[in-house]
Amino acid sequence: MSATRVFVARLAGCTVFDPAGDRLGKVRDVLVVYRNNDSPRLVGLIVEIPGKRRVFVSIGRVTSIGSGQIITTGLMNVRRFEQRGGEVRVIAEILGRKVAFVDGSGEGTIEDVAIEQSGPGEWSVSQLFVRRPKTSASPFGKGPTVFATWSEVREQGKSAQSQSAEQLIATYGDMKPADLANTLLDLPQGRRLEVAEELPDARLADVLEEMPESDQVEIMNQLDDTRAADVLDQMQPDDAADLIAQFSEVRGEALLKLMQPEEADDVRMLLAYAPDTAGGLMTTEPIIVSADATVAEGLALIRRHELAPALGAAICVTLPPYEPPTGRFLGMVHFQRMLRYPPHERLGALVDDGLDPVTAETSAAEVSRILASYNLVSVPVVDENHRLVGVVTIDDVLDYLLPDDWRSHDEGEHTPVNRGRRSPNGTHLAQSNS
Repeated sequence: MSATRVFVARLAGCTVFDPAGDRLGKVRDVLVVYRNNDSPRLVGLIVEIPGKRRVFVSIGRVTSIGSGQIITTGLMNVRRFEQRGGEVRVIAEILGRKVAFVDGSGEGTIEDVAIEQSGPGEWSVSQLFVRRPKTSASPFGKGPTVFATWSEVREQGKSAQSQSAEQLIATYGDMKPADLANTLLDLPQGRRLEVAEELPDARLADVLEEMPESDQVEIMNQLDDTRAADVLDQMQPDDAADLIAQFSEVRGEALLKLMQPEEADDVRMLLAYAPDTAGGLMTTEPIIVSADATVAEGLALIRRHELAPALGAAICVTLPPYEPPTGRFLGMVHFQRMLRYPPHERLGALVDDGLDPVTAETSAAEVSRILASYNLVSVPVVDENHRLVGVVTIDDVLDYLLPDDWRSHDEGEHTPVNRGRRSPNGTHLAQSNS
């Protein structure tokens, strides 16, 4: 081994290579088992390989740890990882755990764990990086930190539910929403719900949008209605509508009343459309400008960091008002077209005359055909008065066409395509995910 002592928090996200230097995946956690009279023994790594699948790599197959990378023998069982009884994840279950010092000097919180090599293929927990409670009254102050061996502390509780989720959230802070969603789904149920409750509203909304609906419902059922409504406010209206449709009519209406009026109105409008239509697939938050807006203004709007790439690919031009349902729809201007013209050019003169909008009642199959036939990223949706009500993006269509469990199913496993999530009155149509 190239290092004899490694701190686990620094391993999160490290790249795993085979002996030839080919990338195999990324470390997501470290697995240990407890021992009666000694510190926990490391049994292996949880590695995420292409396809978002997490697999187990025995520590005996790891030949080098150091410089932000891990080298293995190259032999790997790609069967999806399943945690067994007695196994404990260091990042997900130990970091953030409360401990008491055996000498009676007080309590602390585990912020990191050092693992050390004791022999070929033999690693165990050697030290804990523990933060004691802060002693100052300053809101920005932190308590002192100490290193302690496993024998110098005593855990106050080994259940995942009793731990603080703050350390885990900080460790996974840089993850993309889809990756964090997969990570949460791999956690024990109690730990998953605890972490979800600690996430900020906007972050939780992003994560929920990447989860199967059954898992979304499970997490939302643990939140009180006020918090649940705040999270729904942060979600894309079409995702919020799909989620609300999973609840009973009574709770769904209660959540809508607690949401911000503008957000709730968008969701109510989406719930009114059949699920296999453009209205059932669309999002109601495209970029909308007047015909007098300039190329410079349009490019500034699509530069926004929070804007989804599919929505930033084109700008909708309408008559006032500029909130769906807008005034008469005039056309769309694709960002590549804007790049070909000077900043002062009016967008009204650049609309794509060859792109016809669809109506809210257009079938999902026809929308898919249009996107594929004309190599489009999005298509506008208008009502009977030719007012813009939303756009259907390529990711909306893919989410509709792919199997219900597309986020997590293994190769070779096939689930029937979800042919609908909402009925015109908002009731649930599809079977829940398994």
